Amino acid sequence: TDACMTNPLLTDAPLPAFRTIQASHVEPAIRQLLEQNRAAIAALLEAGADRWDTLVVPLERMHHRLAKAWSPVGHLNGVMNGDELRAAYNACLPLLTAYHTELGQNAQLCAAYQAVADHEGTGLGSEQRKVVENALRDFRLAGVSLPADRKQRFGEVMERLATAQAKFDENVLDATQAWSRHVTEEGDLQGLPANALRRARDAAVAAGQEGWLLTLDAPTYQAVLTHAVSESLRREFYEAWVTRASDRGPHAGRWDNTPLMAEILALRHEAASLVGFANFAEYSLATKMARDPAE
Repeated sequence: TDACMTNPLLTDAPLPAFRTIQASHVEPAIRQLLEQNRAAIAALLEAGADRWDTLVVPLERMHHRLAKAWSPVGHLNGVMNGDELRAAYNACLPLLTAYHTELGQNAQLCAAYQAVADHEGTGLGSEQRKVVENALRDFRLAGVSLPADRKQRFGEVMERLATAQAKFDENVLDATQAWSRHVTEEGDLQGLPANALRRARDAAVAAGQEGWLLTLDAPTYQAVLTHAVSESLRREFYEAWVTRASDRGPHAGRWDNTPLMAEILALRHEAASLVGFANFAEYSLATKMARDPAE
């Protein structure tokens, strides 16, 4: 299609075309892929696909295709965050969350995976068996066997969680970018490595300032805390860093994540309870190596 030719998120190139990805490409690409995936999955189920080659392989390809489009968007949102990209990213979160919940709660699809396990289980390689086992586990974690009202509530909770967690990250990022320390006396920077000084000089020039401009990015923070001789400089950086997006520190209350943290914890607990876990720690560990919270 024309969209595939012009949208860099819809190409078959082996690596992301970061230079050409625009915020305007994001939502159309994700909507198109989700629509295509839904149609393809419906066709597979209609055809009665219930074997590794006819069900699992095409689904894995669909998952990979979607991840290949969304992964560069998530990366850019982390390293080149701006108003347009943030809006595009946030517009897609509920679309993707609803899609994954819908897949996880699709009883017909779950039954098809169970058929793969029942009919081909012993004939599959260990990696293949693991893929099928993980899929069946994920159906359980998404509440595939819940009554309709609890299924719906689980979907609502997961959608709000995705949005709240994204807002949490945005607040931390905004608070990080809002703080800086302008230094005019070179003696105040004693101990800092040359590369940190160069970055600070470049940042000052870019801001039209004399001297050095130290920002709160992780490399600068690490350099100051590790090497700066000035105790007051280390103290300022430490306080700014540990109070980001909180009710304390230099930007107290401006991007305060406290209410979001309370909401996220409550939503996580509700989601875990809906699908039969005592708490979110148990739910989270269902996909991890540790067996239970005590461990």
